[in-house]
Amino acid sequence: MSRYEKIYSMMIEKLEAEMPSRLSYHSLNHILDVLKSAIELAEMENLSAVETELLKVAVLFHDAGFIETVRGHEEVGYSMAKEILPQFGYNESEIKEIGGMIMATKYPPMPKTLSEKIICDADLDYLGRDDFFEIGNKLFNELRSQGSLSSENEWNSLQVNFLTTHRYFTNASKQLREEKKILHLREVKKLVMASNEDL
Repeated sequence: MSRYEKIYSMMIEKLEAEMPSRLSYHSLNHILDVLKSAIELAEMENLSAVETELLKVAVLFHDAGFIETVRGHEEVGYSMAKEILPQFGYNESEIKEIGGMIMATKYPPMPKTLSEKIICDADLDYLGRDDFFEIGNKLFNELRSQGSLSSENEWNSLQVNFLTTHRYFTNASKQLREEKKILHLREVKKLVMASNEDL
């Protein structure tokens, strides 16, 4: 069993047991979804095997901080990584690289390396996918349960702003997701307009 396989099974177990059940979006499913996208993007962007391994580890930790907190969960995830990863044979410079990727997913994202760009794009891969509304609904329910949002129209207005300012960083994501993301933006704008007309 490789060190990655060991950390993978340990983290999946931890996330399954400790992630708050009220998180309908930031759940284990989201982390596995990001992992799948990150692997696909890493391949398309010709990331080396070593870089891909560190990327996959970063994905496992990028939202693990939600176990403890919503605000500042990236810092908590990085702290967890610093504490856990040496036990699996990851050295200081590898952990620093993993930390850079975790912190790059903080909003607004400002990735510097290719690996950081990939994790940011993988994290929001769904914006340009067919399951956009289904996944978005999970985030809406999560934010509503936290008291951050009160109505669907407020959520759709938030989505319009988010989709308008969001950009993919890698050529792979631009190629795979940009076109459909723009269609989703148009659809959400229509929902906001229709809702405003009803007022």
